[in-house]
Amino acid sequence: MSMILEYFHELKKEKLRMTLTVLGVCWGMANIVLMLSVGEGLHRELQRGLLSMGKDIVVVWSGQTSKAYAGFPVGRRIRFTGEDLDRITERVPLIDKISPEFIKWSVTIKDNGNNLDTQVSGVYPCWGEMRSMVPEAGGRFINDMDLARKRRVIFIGNAVRDKFFGEGSNPVGRQITVMDIPFTVIGVMKKKMQTSSYSGMDKDRCSIPASTYKTMFNQNYPNNAVFRPADRSRSEEAQDAFRKFLASRYKCDPEDESIANFWDTIESVEIQGKILRGIQIFMGIIGGLTLIIAGIGVANIMYVTVKERTREIGIKMAVGARPVYIISQFVLEALLTVGIGGALGIALGKGMIFVTWNLPIEHEVMNFIGRPVFSALLALISSVILTFIGLLTGVFPARKASLVDPVEALRYE
Repeated sequence: MSMILEYFHELKKEKLRMTLTVLGVCWGMANIVLMLSVGEGLHRELQRGLLSMGKDIVVVWSGQTSKAYAGFPVGRRIRFTGEDLDRITERVPLIDKISPEFIKWSVTIKDNGNNLDTQVSGVYPCWGEMRSMVPEAGGRFINDMDLARKRRVIFIGNAVRDKFFGEGSNPVGRQITVMDIPFTVIGVMKKKMQTSSYSGMDKDRCSIPASTYKTMFNQNYPNNAVFRPADRSRSEEAQDAFRKFLASRYKCDPEDESIANFWDTIESVEIQGKILRGIQIFMGIIGGLTLIIAGIGVANIMYVTVKERTREIGIKMAVGARPVYIISQFVLEALLTVGIGGALGIALGKGMIFVTWNLPIEHEVMNFIGRPVFSALLALISSVILTFIGLLTGVFPARKASLVDPVEALRYE
């Protein structure tokens, strides 16, 4: 307790010096808090944007042979059908769910004189769940009965709803025409942030049952398929099993990797996560360097303090103070200095984060860069760095103070 009182007595005596030292630590800590928070916000937002296209899914497109096999030439187009995909779930247990995706890029929809050209996809019910197509309250996605009975029902993106029916309206149950054929709106996609796509943004598309689509457009071959592995850690095995199924069905070399092309979003999420963590660590290092510079300033101040208090140290040692007491005193003073500065820095950093959250920035911009996020983990990391800096800046000056010769110290003016 006496050491703490001595520290505040010294703080009162050297107001300007100690205030500037504390402010240096405060600014350094605020920097590292802000840098780590910006990195965390960027990481979360970009991961969320990628996952909004669908969690643990693989997108597959038809390919062509790159090897001659069983009398067939190189370059033969391999095109899977919806029936092929139905058989895959029975024969390939590594694949949990699969849906074809038939796509018509420009289709005219009409309602009471309103016309809009949009994208229409023919899919299975499981496609909506795999692709995170969550309906707004009161609506639904395509179900098994819609598919079996070839119902003329349509699920629309939120941007399509806003352009066609008016922003925020509820068109569920209303009739529209698709290529002059009447359809009933059964749901509107709940607004989501999406930063990745392979066939346009989900907000700008409409979905109908695949069976209805095939009847309307007479298209037997889907543009692509989407599946979810039964075990996300065995995604590559599931892709290989899919490829081998096609090879056996269309008489291709089982080792020919070009007969189907895959986009493994599971792998993409993992790679993106590693890159973003690297960026976050880099930003933390930049903030940490600012704090280290502030720590060097604290160490210099402590060295000056030791020199100025040489006589005081000598008196204490002359009346029986041990070196360990002297070391403890100066280490404690350094820890208190960086502790006060660090606490103020964390508060300042959180204040800067609050200001950032309330800046009048376009929502679409924040979808890509994210907003800074302060978490308990960041507070722990900051505290560990702060403690290390405090010990580092206090130990060496304290050791110098403990080696002072009491006799020489008493002569020091």
